[in-house]
Amino acid sequence: MTLEQKIANSFQMSDEVWERHTNPWSVWTRLTVLPLIILGVWSRIWLGWWSILIVMIALIWNWLNPRCFPVPKNTNNWASQAVLGERIWLNRDQSNIPSHHQLAPLILSGMAALGIIFVVFGLVKLAVYPTLMGAILVYTGKLWFLDRMVWLYQDFEE
Repeated sequence: MTLEQKIANSFQMSDEVWERHTNPWSVWTRLTVLPLIILGVWSRIWLGWWSILIVMIALIWNWLNPRCFPVPKNTNNWASQAVLGERIWLNRDQSNIPSHHQLAPLILSGMAALGIIFVVFGLVKLAVYPTLMGAILVYTGKLWFLDRMVWLYQDFEE
């Protein structure tokens, strides 16, 4: 089982939830989670323990988001195909992933993970630049990863 499969399992991503997550609204609104977490942690200086509430809302939203939107009428769009490609990638131990798709997603996931380290450091120190640098790395890595998942999906559809 891949690390990504373990993460998906922790979110209880059933087939129905994955279908709902292909709704572009689900994909795009999920990008709000990191800024909400950053806001919540940063706000500890003026909200104290109440800042945990913002972080909890972000985490609950992260779990609820793929369940909130209906199954899209079609998946002929970038965001939907990114999710469909992500499912193929998650099950790569059972699929024959072409060689030109095997390295880039790992590098891009690593970029996003490095970004998280910067975000955490910046939030601990309340330092703007590492926090912003980390968020940029997270979003660049994740969105580029999703773009690669569209390519992977389209290759599998041919």
